[in-house]
Amino acid sequence: MLTDFVLAPELAAHEPAEARGLPRDGVRMLVSRRGSGEISHHAFGVLPTLLLPGDLLVVNTSGTVPAAVRIGGGLAVHFSSPMPNGAWLIELRERQGGSTVPYGGGSVGQVLDLPGRAVLTLEQRVTGRLWRARLSAAVLPYLLKHGSPIRYSYVEHDWPLESYQTVFGTQPGSAEMPSASRPFTPDLVTRLVTRGIVIAPVTLHTGVSSLEGDEDPYPEPYDVPPVTARLVNHTRATGGRVIAVGTTVVRALETAAGRDGMVTASAGWTSRIVTPESGLHAVDGLLTGLHEPRSSHLLMLTAFGGAELLRRCYGAAAERGYLWHEFGDVHLLLP
Repeated sequence: MLTDFVLAPELAAHEPAEARGLPRDGVRMLVSRRGSGEISHHAFGVLPTLLLPGDLLVVNTSGTVPAAVRIGGGLAVHFSSPMPNGAWLIELRERQGGSTVPYGGGSVGQVLDLPGRAVLTLEQRVTGRLWRARLSAAVLPYLLKHGSPIRYSYVEHDWPLESYQTVFGTQPGSAEMPSASRPFTPDLVTRLVTRGIVIAPVTLHTGVSSLEGDEDPYPEPYDVPPVTARLVNHTRATGGRVIAVGTTVVRALETAAGRDGMVTASAGWTSRIVTPESGLHAVDGLLTGLHEPRSSHLLMLTAFGGAELLRRCYGAAAERGYLWHEFGDVHLLLP
């Protein structure tokens, strides 16, 4: 199983494609085919030629919010995900230079003063990294006024929130960008539709991605609307392929799918983790970024392509200098 490998620092995308002199759809795309084991290399802009009329692309409409707030004492707070009881999952980070690193401090009942005279109360440690906390103000409006996009050390400079939005992002709620759809442009969407490829929405608001080694994803809010459920079922019944744009879309659709593969409209909170053991019931292919060592996403990718093909893909990506992370290149896994 490809879960542990060394990611060379030079393979991290330090800036958006536009800052590297490329259009958004100018990033590279590795394509792997489960049936034949073939691996090929393309510019992302040729995506319409690699899909078939009648295929269904399912995209995430979640928009990125400025979820990082700098506070006193050299600390920052990353707001991750809302909880059903009105609290939020948050991560405390220590500021170092222009970036942050995990901060292991904090105590139950501790009160943190935030900009704008807001107060954050730590209620319970949920994992070794995440706290359940409660803000004295409505969180999303507060973040839009006082927050900035989450940035990790491999991104060397601040970028505006627009750099972290996708063409499909219409419902603010993700702590970090659903980055698989970042390379899409209005022109590319037009070319997909005119080729006969259907695009359908789901929403899954993603939390912070800086998971500790072997840490499973936590519950996230999602919504699979009725029209998307009908399109998924119709596409598969008529021989088309359902291609998820991002691991978030896989998580939402597989949550809404029965073991027979039929998808039912649903919304709520999902704890679904897709692995080779759980299998796939509603999704045939996946467009995604390149994922870090020991990430649970790699288990999901193995469910699509198998361990040996995934090993070959990541070896080829590293050998050819593909770029990792949210501003990097992408991987299209086809049946």
